[in-house]
Amino acid sequence: MDGFTCSMAAVISLSLLSLVGLFFISLKEETVHMLLFYLVSFACGAIFGAAYFDLIPESIELIGLEGALIYIVLGFVFFYFLERSLYWFHGHGHLRGDGHVELDGSDERLGVKSFAYLNLVGDGVHNLIDGMVVGASFLVSVSAGLVAALAVAFHELPQEIGDFAVLLYGGLEKSKALIFNFITALTAVIGVVLVHFIFSSSHFLGLLIGFAGGGFTYISAAELIPELQRERSLFKSWIQFLLFILALLFIWGLVSIPMGD
Repeated sequence: MDGFTCSMAAVISLSLLSLVGLFFISLKEETVHMLLFYLVSFACGAIFGAAYFDLIPESIELIGLEGALIYIVLGFVFFYFLERSLYWFHGHGHLRGDGHVELDGSDERLGVKSFAYLNLVGDGVHNLIDGMVVGASFLVSVSAGLVAALAVAFHELPQEIGDFAVLLYGGLEKSKALIFNFITALTAVIGVVLVHFIFSSSHFLGLLIGFAGGGFTYISAAELIPELQRERSLFKSWIQFLLFILALLFIWGLVSIPMGD
């Protein structure tokens, strides 16, 4: 298969992860927490490994060290800004009597419906970027594309569960929450199309992959590792560490396998 076909197959498969909330909503809370405990630990290593074993080296090869470093930093800063922006609306958005969101620090009930739709917009933009990253990676090589797609999948799975919960809490019915979540996931397809037919130069691919490497660094180091550090049990902390190392080795092995690129 060519790069475009592989990219489309990958992002459509990733989009189906948006439906996973229907499965998790039927599980006991303890079961969900246990699954997320293992998933987040492995995801952290997979995303970190994808950044440093695959995306960043590919970016350096395409646009040189100096250019790659600039876009790695820009990617890190952008994802930091995006995460802080969503946190601000999530943690500080309150519903006034006229139905608008009021930004303050009070403890009144959150304007959840307003945030539910804001969350859909933010998720759509995030998935658009994911689609561009996966598409650009497959244009570089099949192995790079697979690693990028897997890293996105490991990050998206727990995020999609959270997004689904936010939509339900915002008052949406299960069916509408699933449909809206799936539609926002499909923006990744637009990202693939943009990369393959408009922004397909090697220079753009290099800067986009470097940008993604910086973003993946932020996700793993600033979002996921702090979550793992909340664990107080020494035994569970060692399990987390071993899963992190296992994921790193898995990504390293995947990158090392020749795939006839």
